[in-house]
Amino acid sequence: MKKRDLLSLKDISRDEINKVFSLSRRLKREQKGGISHRHLAGKALALVFEKPSLRTRVSFETGMFQLGGHAVFLGPEEIHLGVRETPADCGRNLSRWVDLIVMRTFSQKTLEEMAAYATVPVINGLTDLFHPCQVLADCFTLLEHKGTLEGLRIAFIGDGNNMVHTWMQAAEKFSFSFSLACPKGYEPNAEVTRGAKENGGKVVVTHQVEKAVRGADVIYTDVWASMGQEREFEKRRRAFQGYQLNQGVVTMANRDAVVMHCLPAHRGEEITDEVLDGPQSIVLDQSENRLHVQKAIMVWILKGMKGSGDKRKR
Repeated sequence: MKKRDLLSLKDISRDEINKVFSLSRRLKREQKGGISHRHLAGKALALVFEKPSLRTRVSFETGMFQLGGHAVFLGPEEIHLGVRETPADCGRNLSRWVDLIVMRTFSQKTLEEMAAYATVPVINGLTDLFHPCQVLADCFTLLEHKGTLEGLRIAFIGDGNNMVHTWMQAAEKFSFSFSLACPKGYEPNAEVTRGAKENGGKVVVTHQVEKAVRGADVIYTDVWASMGQEREFEKRRRAFQGYQLNQGVVTMANRDAVVMHCLPAHRGEEITDEVLDGPQSIVLDQSENRLHVQKAIMVWILKGMKGSGDKRKR
């Protein structure tokens, strides 16, 4: 059977996403009820991380443990990708020992090289271009809170970064609209934007916060300077003044709009304490659901849905 990689949302169909969500729902229910689900007993996961992590590492490592498998963490000091060892050599070696690789790295090309030479599946745990596991967990969280993704209006305030790129790909799969408000010069990748629109995604990029947020069901933000952009922080801080998610912005959206952030948050910069900790915030639900959705992703990739998913009709 051909291996399945998840390097971006291009690698998974809408039907497969819905099956992953169905399994996520079941695994979450079982975990909350103390019911064991050792679907990946005897399997081994390698976590190859060039970037620091809280949520990605803990959720994958804990998830593999709860599924009956074992995870090995390999930080930047262990491998020195591109210096001590090439991604290709790393992928070929790891494939002899483990069943699955999760990679958190800077360049999408590094991830793709690893996947091209690894004979076991590779999952994108974050690159500078895409963050599919986060957005899948976010969509699952919205299903819990809103009941559907269809027809939602999602507004993102901030940088046209990897989160924006992945939301645009999600907009190709589901009939929600996605609007980004960003400063000039910080627009998302033109190729990703064009591709989303050509594939039916309802995507809008504007420089006006009110235009993006007015009537929104969801307001999303992220840090102004991502990992690797620290030297640009002062420049970015000046550019993003006026793009803070505060209570004034929340009032522009629908009254029942929810607030989302992929974390970590720089409080007082892209988002205020009042909003992040407020009654409309579902940020901690997003964080928790990384665990349940990534468990379902690993089962989908390694075993498919047969015998593991929730077979009830939705």
